[in-house]
Amino acid sequence: MLVDTHAHLQEDYSDLNVVIQKAANNSVEKIICIGYDYQSSLTAVRLARKYKEIFAVVGVHPHDAKELNEDILAKLFDLGREHKVVAIGEIGLDYYRNLSPKEVQQKAFVAQLQLARELKKPIVIHDRDAHQDVLDTLKTEKGGVNEGIMHCYSGHLPLAVELMKMGFYISFAGPVTYKNAKKTQEVAAKIPLDRLLVETDCPYLTPEPFRGKMNEPANVLLVAEKIAQIRQKTLEEIAYQTSLNAHRVFHIKTSI
Repeated sequence: MLVDTHAHLQEDYSDLNVVIQKAANNSVEKIICIGYDYQSSLTAVRLARKYKEIFAVVGVHPHDAKELNEDILAKLFDLGREHKVVAIGEIGLDYYRNLSPKEVQQKAFVAQLQLARELKKPIVIHDRDAHQDVLDTLKTEKGGVNEGIMHCYSGHLPLAVELMKMGFYISFAGPVTYKNAKKTQEVAAKIPLDRLLVETDCPYLTPEPFRGKMNEPANVLLVAEKIAQIRQKTLEEIAYQTSLNAHRVFHIKTSI
């Protein structure tokens, strides 16, 4: 069985029951629904309450960092105490789009790292074109103290090694299936299996051969198949280990 460790099911899926059933048909037993602002975090929690397969992660994305204030932090704290909320995220830095000013992103990142420490929750990190600042902030704020996930990893291998030493798991999404993703494939080939995760980041980053279409949790199977090919392992081996890792980092009970 597989776990999609990063999905945005709050988006415009016409029938979520069908999406969840299709995922189950592709051996996806659990889906981690990720918030990116307060409203999407609240929706993630409501979905987790409704569906046994869904768990929630709450937080404010760096794009929306300018919206974070003390009131929102307090509301996230309350959401974070729910038993099916398994992490704080997705949080971090994005210097590619800069939809919030860098200094605002950094302040929001630190505030939510502190929130995760207070709640004793792992963290889900978004890092785009900000590798050094993300690493420096995590070191300063002891960001891996409750472990965490580097979502849709795009950095090089030495950075991944440093992050794993700090308690992080490295997660791969659809881009690992792309022909031009040599650096990402190299990292996926070499990191220890007990630190490897798979995700979709749906509805974005659809893997080959469906690139360009709306992504969904069922497609995490394609990510796992690609990693199995890269590492010369069976799909069953990758599914078993990544599922075990997901249950471990999110502190979810497993029958494995």
